Amino acid sequence: MKRIFITVIILTAMISCGGGGEKKDAGAGEPAAAANPLEDKAMAIIAKSDCLTCHKINETVTGPAYAEVAKKYENTEANVNMLVEKVIKGGKGNWGEVPMLAHPALDPADVKTVVQYILSLKK
Repeated sequence: MKRIFITVIILTAMISCGGGGEKKDAGAGEPAAAANPLEDKAMAIIAKSDCLTCHKINETVTGPAYAEVAKKYENTEANVNMLVEKVIKGGKGNWGEVPMLAHPALDPADVKTVVQYILSLKK
């Protein structure tokens, strides 16, 4: 009886404190999982690429943080297309002297999903 009582107290404490639910590990300085319909698909594409070598969501590395890209560019079809082309062809000058390496092997539809996700981060 004592064991049942202790188990009930522990379970009640876990539930009331939000424990027991699975949460995504966003990493240091990264936001927790959001209710963004593009996020899961875009993050799966990003994970299979080399994007995170130079970019993080909220942290400048070699390239700008995704959040900074979202601040700079309006989420328009023209900007999405321009950024897709920039990712695929590479470029230099928009964020300083460090070039964006070309990624010609990436599927343009996948790049578009990632760009749309990045631009959706605008606050």
